[in-house]
Formats: sequence, structure tokens, C-alpha cells
Amino acid sequence: MKITDACVYPYPLGDSSVRRMALEAKELGFDSIVAADTPSSEFSGIDVFSGIIIQQTAARDIASRIKRERNHRAVVSVQAGNIGFNRAVIGLKGVHIIRGIQSADKTAFDHVTAKMAADNQVAIDLDMSPLISGRGITRQRAIQRYRDILVLERRFEFPLTISSHAHSILEMRAVRDIVGICSSIDMEITDIKMAFSGVDTVTSPPANAVKVI
Repeated sequence: MKITDACVYPYPLGDSSVRRMALEAKELGFDSIVAADTPSSEFSGIDVFSGIIIQQTAARDIASRIKRERNHRAVVSVQAGNIGFNRAVIGLKGVHIIRGIQSADKTAFDHVTAKMAADNQVAIDLDMSPLISGRGITRQRAIQRYRDILVLERRFEFPLTISSHAHSILEMRAVRDIVGICSSIDMEITDIKMAFSGVDTVTSPPANAVKVI
């Protein structure tokens, strides 16, 4: 199992270089990171996956963007929108992760969307930043939304990912700390392990079907 922080923001989006964030991730117990708008690379045994994060736009424009992307190691994420948008995006080949579900309307992800995510192996990201640095309503809303997502995940078994969304090495957290935070939203240790390896799950090619003759 590869333990991955599914989204960090190196310089110039953040204030730490991708190399420094990769080395910090290694110290914190990670095997890999997804770095926004950064080429894929490797530092001291830490894999850095290029992260493409697409803000809300028409689904057809997202499809065109994915077709133009030549980096096959890139992890493609789309910011969550309303339920119609989310269903359309989950159906697009090449989309790996839906982000920002904690900020979307509570009706934006239902049992139908959950079944689609499971069928298409599209992950729902659990952004830890509202739980680490959020206060008041922002934090409480994220906790409740994640608990709602976990209810659906246990029923439909779609992939999850875990992201720090760190813009600096100071915002990154150790694996053991994130395990503790996830426990506070009622995640079981098996769920946490699977979410840490969620990037591998959604980027691995589907297993070839075996035909018995």
C-alpha cells in the first residue's frame, strides 16, 4: 500500500518548493504526494505525481482538457459542483478525483452519484485542511459532510483519497496525526488505509478480464 497525500500546493501556488515538500512528506511517513500544477518527479524515494485541478466549467470543456493532457502520470481532479455537474464529471473518462465536496451543497452527492463513482472508480477527496485549521461552522460542516460521505462509501464502496491541501511544509501533517483526525469523523482504520492508497486505486489501469474457455 502506497501512502499518498492526494493534494499539496508547491511554489508558486504555495511557499515551499516541490522538493522541500517531498522531503517533508517522507519525514512525515508518506510514500508519495500529488503536487498541483507540478511535473511528475521523484525525490529521495518519494514519488511526486502531477496534479491537475480543474475548477467548475462545462463538462465538455473538462473532457477536451483531459484529451489534450499528455502527462499520463497526472492525477486529474475536478472541483465539486451541483449534483448534475458531479454526475456528468464522474462519467468522464480520465477524471480521477472529485474535490471540495465539503463546500458543495449537501444534495450534491447522493446514492445515485455514489454508485456512479464506484462503477467508474472516481474518488471523493477528504480535504483535511478544514479539520486542521477550520473553526466554527466551517469545521462542523466539513465533519458532517464527511460523515455523510462515509455512510455512502460503506454502502457503495467508491474510492476515497486524503489530502492535506498544504500550501507550505508548515501545513503538512504526519500520517499518524491524520489517522487521529480521520478517527474523529468515525473512519475505521481499514477505511483510512484504503483512502491513503486511493490515488493508486484510481490511477491504476483496470485489471484485464480473464476469459475461461
